[in-house]
Amino acid sequence: MAQDTVQQAPAAPATPARTLLPLILPALVVGVGASLLFVGVSAAAGKLQDVLWQDLPDALGIGRYSVLWMLVVLTATGVAVGLVVWKVPGHAGPDPATTGLDAPVLPPAVLPGLVLATGLMLAGGPSLGPENPIIAVNVGLAFWLGSRLLPRVPGGLWPALAEAATIGALFGTPVAAALLISEALAGKQLKGALWDNVFAPLVAAAAGALTTALVARPTFDLHLPAIGRPGWGDLLAVLVVASAAALLGMVAVYAFPYVHGAFARLGHPMLALPAGGLVLGLLAALGGHLTLFKGLDEVGELARSPEGWSAGEFATMAVVKLAALLVAASCGFRGGRIFPAVFVGVAFGLGAHALVPAVHPAVGVAAGVLGMLLAITRQGWVSLFTAAVLVASPAILALLCIASLPAWLLVTGRPQMQLRKDGTPVV
Repeated sequence: MAQDTVQQAPAAPATPARTLLPLILPALVVGVGASLLFVGVSAAAGKLQDVLWQDLPDALGIGRYSVLWMLVVLTATGVAVGLVVWKVPGHAGPDPATTGLDAPVLPPAVLPGLVLATGLMLAGGPSLGPENPIIAVNVGLAFWLGSRLLPRVPGGLWPALAEAATIGALFGTPVAAALLISEALAGKQLKGALWDNVFAPLVAAAAGALTTALVARPTFDLHLPAIGRPGWGDLLAVLVVASAAALLGMVAVYAFPYVHGAFARLGHPMLALPAGGLVLGLLAALGGHLTLFKGLDEVGELARSPEGWSAGEFATMAVVKLAALLVAASCGFRGGRIFPAVFVGVAFGLGAHALVPAVHPAVGVAAGVLGMLLAITRQGWVSLFTAAVLVASPAILALLCIASLPAWLLVTGRPQMQLRKDGTPVV
């Protein structure tokens, strides 16, 4: 008998426990600090949001979400953020169209302006989330403080700890960070075993998630009707909805460099950002107030009444929110794309349920979010995780894994929703 053997790569040598143990305390400190910064910025932005969208219009006798007030507040937000980008030292960091979750280490002088621009954006209503700038701030702070207080710790560890901690804090669980880390490490030559490399970042992610859970008690479960044993109809629905959502997301991805270029031709943040705010106000007038802000609270409102809107209304909200995400990310507002993309996916999935009642709302939502996030973020594990956690149904996991395959074929190898410094898309 022929002795056919498979040649396996030698296993990476394990890191001694005495090397990993000293990393626990720095990871815990980074995790708690990253979470507190995220919670603090979010809370401050929430207070300002209440003033802008409740106290002021009530005092002036104007409807909180009247067309006039949405135009005024979003344009004024563009002016305020434009002033920060123009005048504050560091100009609130690099062009957000060129950044993703893997944030560069920014100089400390840049970070206050980036925090201020992010808080103003979150309060004012543009359709972006806090993830990208908060990760950048935490990375900069962790690197600057860590390299001074513990100079013997490798400098490259601090950004990894801060990114993992912030992802854990944002999602309220270290699982999302673990998935992102494993995806980032794929294909890299690791020094040591995989779990040795992710040990300290997972400690930071767990500390960040637990701190957020204790302080803010976040939840992503939309409490949609539970799905029973999946059938062939559910499989067909999840395949179609996820692929269609991915195609819709790719429309925004392909339009991104052109819309960004149009705002860039205005030549100054005090022109581009107010113009972007005005366009966002017009979009909000078309799509309604639920298409404002990062979208997480608004997603909960949609899910509380899956039958409360028609298929056309859901489709309008999905398209308007995607357009708002495209404009906000193009004109210079500092923010991330995950949370507004979740809103688009939820509205798309509920629209599919409204159009074809046989599509279970949980199946439609999970598939819509999966396809949209695959197109916008190109993060496969995070897209699967987010789609699954929104409906909190173990039965949906197998369907989502199958649906991710055709959706991924539609998006892989194509331009991403991120630009190089010369304005060309990252592929």
